[in-house]
Amino acid sequence: MPVEKSDRSRLELAGYYAINLALKGIIGGMRLLPYERRIGAMGAIMRTLAPVVGFRTRVRRNLKLTCPELSEDEIRRISRAVPDNAGRAIMEHFSPEGFIERQSNAKVSGSGVAAFDAAVAEGRPVMMITAHFGHYLAARIALQARSGKPIGCLYRRMANPYFNDMYVQAFYKTGAPMFEQGRKGMVEMVRSLKKGGIIAIVSDLHAHGGEELTFFGKPAVTSVLNAELAIKYNAVLIPCYAVREPNGIDFEIVLHDPVAHTDPKTMTQYTNDDLEGMVRQHMGQWFWIHRRWKAWNGLGVQPQDMP
Repeated sequence: MPVEKSDRSRLELAGYYAINLALKGIIGGMRLLPYERRIGAMGAIMRTLAPVVGFRTRVRRNLKLTCPELSEDEIRRISRAVPDNAGRAIMEHFSPEGFIERQSNAKVSGSGVAAFDAAVAEGRPVMMITAHFGHYLAARIALQARSGKPIGCLYRRMANPYFNDMYVQAFYKTGAPMFEQGRKGMVEMVRSLKKGGIIAIVSDLHAHGGEELTFFGKPAVTSVLNAELAIKYNAVLIPCYAVREPNGIDFEIVLHDPVAHTDPKTMTQYTNDDLEGMVRQHMGQWFWIHRRWKAWNGLGVQPQDMP
């Protein structure tokens, strides 16, 4: 977890403050462009920076670990598409007005739509399980518009305490409540579930303290807490994806069938497999930059086994 400002040295805070000013300047300048142009421009900037900051190397390593059958041409395409999607998502996050206007009418499809509508009508708690794929906030916006109900969102605080303020403010513009990862946020999220609320959780990160499951056929340490909460509070657990359309601006929101309540590990492995299926259809839209296959306490892919 990121530490508080009061626990950082003056030198650290000065560095973070300078970075914050630079990022605010870049984002502020990009916001002067029309919405579609700024989204595309940020994608292009991230594609250009990817080799410099090591993103392309990380993508290639993860692909070599999980998909050794891919051709060099396909790896090259994915290595460009991933930072492009990430850049677009960053600018969308900091363009909440245009993003909301654009995605409120996004197409919602998939076999889980009826289950979502029924759960909302019945007042049952709903857990939308999503990922760093496309841009998950598009799903939040579209499903809030469809249901007429707020969708709570769990988020992780950024390390830079100054930039985090701007990040969270933009988050709140897409809806509330927001639950910061940690003890307090968890209590608030559980309270929402008890009241029959809808929450969205990004579940594709490495999780200290999780179980060793698999993702793309490799051991991946994964939290089973979401499944535990769904069982405990009788929540409908629905895999949900915001698939970026070919124009790079719009999204289709895809809901899959609810996950059957069995046991936490089985349910969580199901969501891992479900996400893998979606990623294989849209390889450039998942955040392959993540260190998803990290080792923890003897679990996961060990450092010596990484390409």
